[in-house]
Amino acid sequence: MKYRNVGRSGLKVSEISLGSWLTYGTAAEQKAADACIAKAFESGINFFDTANAYNRGEGEKAMGAALKPYERSSYVLSSKVYFPMGEGPNDRGLSRKHIFEQCEASLKRLGVEYIDLYYCHRYDIHTPLEETLRALDDLVAQGKIMYAAVSEWSGAQISEAAGIAERLRLRPLISNQPIYNMFERYIEREVLPVSVQKGLGQVVFSPLAQGILTGKYKLGQPLPTESRAANESVNGVINSYLNDQVLQVVHELEQVAQQLDISLAQLALAWILRQPGVSSALIGATRPQQIEENVKAVDVELGTETLEQIEVILKQVANFAPAR
Repeated sequence: MKYRNVGRSGLKVSEISLGSWLTYGTAAEQKAADACIAKAFESGINFFDTANAYNRGEGEKAMGAALKPYERSSYVLSSKVYFPMGEGPNDRGLSRKHIFEQCEASLKRLGVEYIDLYYCHRYDIHTPLEETLRALDDLVAQGKIMYAAVSEWSGAQISEAAGIAERLRLRPLISNQPIYNMFERYIEREVLPVSVQKGLGQVVFSPLAQGILTGKYKLGQPLPTESRAANESVNGVINSYLNDQVLQVVHELEQVAQQLDISLAQLALAWILRQPGVSSALIGATRPQQIEENVKAVDVELGTETLEQIEVILKQVANFAPAR
């Protein structure tokens, strides 16, 4: 495993990290989570991500239970706040009240004394940004979180937050967590350069485009029976990927991977890690074997010729926009 600093902070995280977007609710799913986290530690992954909104706290409980056997100092743990956690008017957003209450609730569900990286899950247009940043800074001062971060914020929002933090002498944000993969590249225009300038590292989610970039979905072939696309009746994002144009591109990318004697997933992850502004690529896994394969991407270096070849292929879907 290789490690990178998160932005300009001193915090080091593994280039591949493990998330819990998929909820673990049953005993069988908890066993899967335990096995995946054990394999992650064995592979050198030290960064684990969850959120309070993942099945209203169940994702945090599962992550906390799976991490319980490990020394707290041996891993970096992140969670998030913003989305509704109740029906009341203050049970959502980035107000001081909601941030403080949800941080306490997350700590209890995770069974830890502090969260390393605490994300604002989205931008809150209904709360003054200064209020949000002061609340986060106070949580750092109290030792309940180590660093503050944001997720899916625009370049302008990140820039404004950095300006306020500097003016008020608050601790700076160190990370942004956006979607980023070969099909969804919006961060390259503004978010990535602004973040580099302001000292934020990207921890990107959905690097394999919900499994599309694993090669399991083939042009002209039925959906694999055990795949996410086949088993989720309502999933606008993954369904929007499943068209002939995208699958043709996937087929051509798989040929590039074969030329390099690597898997398509490893190619897609290495392509993301080529960006110096990226701190970590956040994967999901239900089987330890998936982790074992994906971590090999950190040793893949893509040459100029290969990157140019990939760009030519991706131009076929330059205007692709998945449903959200």
